[in-house]
Amino acid sequence: MCTTDDDEDGNPERGEGSADERDRFAALLEDSVEDLYERAPCGYLSTMLDGRIVKVNATLLDWLGYRRGDLVGHKHFSELLTVGGRLYHETHFAPLLRMQGEVSGIALELKTANGSRLPVLVTSTVKSGSDGQPLLIRTTVFDARDRRAYETELLRARREADQERERLQQLAATLQQTLLPPTLVNVPGLDVSAYYHIASVDEVGGDFYDLFPLSAGTWGLFLGDVCGKGAAAAAITSLARYTLRAAAVYDPDPAAVLANLNTVLNHEYNGTDPRFCTVVFGLLTPDLDRGGFHITLASGGHPPALLLRADGTADYLPTPGGQLIGVLPDAHIATTGIHLAPGDTLLLHTDGLTEAHINATVGGAERYGDDALLDFGRALAPTTASATIGAIRELLDTFGTGVDDDTAVLAIHVPRLPGDEQE
Repeated sequence: MCTTDDDEDGNPERGEGSADERDRFAALLEDSVEDLYERAPCGYLSTMLDGRIVKVNATLLDWLGYRRGDLVGHKHFSELLTVGGRLYHETHFAPLLRMQGEVSGIALELKTANGSRLPVLVTSTVKSGSDGQPLLIRTTVFDARDRRAYETELLRARREADQERERLQQLAATLQQTLLPPTLVNVPGLDVSAYYHIASVDEVGGDFYDLFPLSAGTWGLFLGDVCGKGAAAAAITSLARYTLRAAAVYDPDPAAVLANLNTVLNHEYNGTDPRFCTVVFGLLTPDLDRGGFHITLASGGHPPALLLRADGTADYLPTPGGQLIGVLPDAHIATTGIHLAPGDTLLLHTDGLTEAHINATVGGAERYGDDALLDFGRALAPTTASATIGAIRELLDTFGTGVDDDTAVLAIHVPRLPGDEQE
């Protein structure tokens, strides 16, 4: 029987390949070790223990632009380095190499024959003899020009990104300031203070507040929170703030003011992207009979105000029937009236305060909550507007990064008459 290397189809066996492939493979095997060393894709050099160069491959010579005789027996490895690289070599590289016997992946710069710089990654190993004594140092040099160019481009992109982030932060901060009153008006007979806590410098928040005069002896105030953040929330905030002011001039009744805002938001954002907010609006008038002020409040789904009495008690003011502003065409809005006597303080706040995370628990992060704020108010009363806002600021600072939503607080206080001050 005659045998061949052909398979049943008459083709050569696949394991051996074609004659051309066998020839190319044989040519590869014929490469000398010396040629592999000289034309390696990386630089090689060997030095004595003192750094004097005794061998260098053609690849590194080509990179540096030297002839072999310029380096071998004449220069030390450190002489190929830049001034900074030479200092690093003497103070770090060489001592580590002596202690460890190997140093890998060190970024250095070599000086070429024409004075230019070549960024490289260097790995050196100490070769020892059969008796364990060190004989010479073998060094591998990798061209890092592409890597350096990539790192340079990466740093440039990072600087540009940082500059853009700073620009956006400044823009957000400027826009945020336009949505808040620069200063609160002076209301005779009242101590007023406010604070806005920014949770993120990268985004414009949706909290807002204001205090402004209406007719003689009457002032309006409001504090609200728009759903969402960013430019869209800023647009709603601006619309809400100016609508509230305009509506209060037309009809200062708090329920009517919020009804007007509800109509505007509902008509403006009634498509696929509805927008809404929570707002509390108040009307302040001096109480000439009892002293202090009479306040009429209307709430559109907003957290209740906290009343801190002169007698040291504190409690939330119920504002029943208040629905979110902008959701329904005819939101039900109810009002409540209170007497703010001398020594009393009224605190309005957004939910960024009560929804702040205070500590980590097994189930996540515990929120501060309404009950904790009520206890905080009871411990604080009696107090003033400025003292209340100062205490709130300190409280928010204790939460740190747990405050993940902007927080606005507004406090109004009726000072005691000099003769009524407690001992």
